[in-house]
Amino acid sequence: MKKLFYPLVKNPFSEKDIQEGIKVLKSKQLTLSSQTLALEDYFKKKFKLRFSTMVNSGSSANLLAFQTLINPYRKNRLKVNDEVLIPALCWPTSFWPIVQSNLKPIFVDCNKHNFNIDLDDLEKKITKKTKCLMLIHVLGHCANMDQIMKIVKKYKLILIEDNCEGIGSTYKNKQLGTYGDFSTFSFYSSHQISGGEGGMLNCKDSRDYQIIKTLRSHGWSRETSSGRDSIYKHKKDKYLDPKFTFCNSGYNLRPTEACAAIALSQLKRLNQIKRLRMTNYNKLKTTLENSKVCSENFSFIEVNKNISECWLAFPIILRKNINRKHFLDKLLKYGIDTRPIISGDFSRQPVFEKYKIKMQKTYKNSNFIHKYGFYIGLYSEPLSKKNLVDLKECFIKSLN
Repeated sequence: MKKLFYPLVKNPFSEKDIQEGIKVLKSKQLTLSSQTLALEDYFKKKFKLRFSTMVNSGSSANLLAFQTLINPYRKNRLKVNDEVLIPALCWPTSFWPIVQSNLKPIFVDCNKHNFNIDLDDLEKKITKKTKCLMLIHVLGHCANMDQIMKIVKKYKLILIEDNCEGIGSTYKNKQLGTYGDFSTFSFYSSHQISGGEGGMLNCKDSRDYQIIKTLRSHGWSRETSSGRDSIYKHKKDKYLDPKFTFCNSGYNLRPTEACAAIALSQLKRLNQIKRLRMTNYNKLKTTLENSKVCSENFSFIEVNKNISECWLAFPIILRKNINRKHFLDKLLKYGIDTRPIISGDFSRQPVFEKYKIKMQKTYKNSNFIHKYGFYIGLYSEPLSKKNLVDLKECFIKSLN
């Protein structure tokens, strides 16, 4: 059998996307300007959000969310060692902003069947010190959001939705990323909507929004309100230039105009991209389930009729008797790239040999997915019958 070319990511950019980026380059206005503002405005209107701020990555969006929560300008800000719950199945830049903000991360196990946070373990982990939930929507799927919001309300938790993998997905027709006090999105090249790089941080409170705008750019106040609603009150100094008045701590996490223009071009066809990804996912799942060999050796994410997914990728769980490394190595020889689901069980990563962060010894379900889970790419272009047959044959041969 011929070797396939089935990478995790195919070139996600249309000719129009590239032309929008070229227009920016020709304008010579490369740093934050009209394209970024246009994307922010389009984004908040499309998803019915109050405040949207574009940054240079989804990772930076996560960092700014936590830095806003501890900022001295914030009312009821979080304090050192306040506890933040986060799924053990997570990405480094969902986890480390908690530590970088002097807060205490508490891992929660995941659900074995849908890969999202386990609701029973979540409630068990809540203490008097628990102030925040960092909720991660996995690969475009999500937990039961009705139950999540009941828990959030019951314990008065701040909710951050890490929706970097789930743009366009809905729960009961409500967009993921619109539930939380904060939500983050990513426009990285492998994601459903891409600008090459870039991310979006959304919030519901105007004071938080002012903090985010200053933290994004050096701590200056030039992008915030100067009237009665301003949170930045300071002594008059006739020698201060209003464009260079620094009222807060800060970073430089601004996006580029080219990333904004390309992401905006793609976002305008999100519905089409979602339909293609859903169709590809369903065709691939049906093809493998209809194979006796594959259905006996693989299991798939649990179906939830309340969720309409804009899938990031196609996840698979192997049966326990399969040598995972041997199987994935054979897939690679056939030209099929694979990777862990998010980072696998993040508590097992070697970084914790140096950073002494206390955690329980095992997260049973996360460890199961860590050992037996992986995913292959899913594209925003149609999969042909030949693609599907070839993929199925490669899977079957790799099981031998």
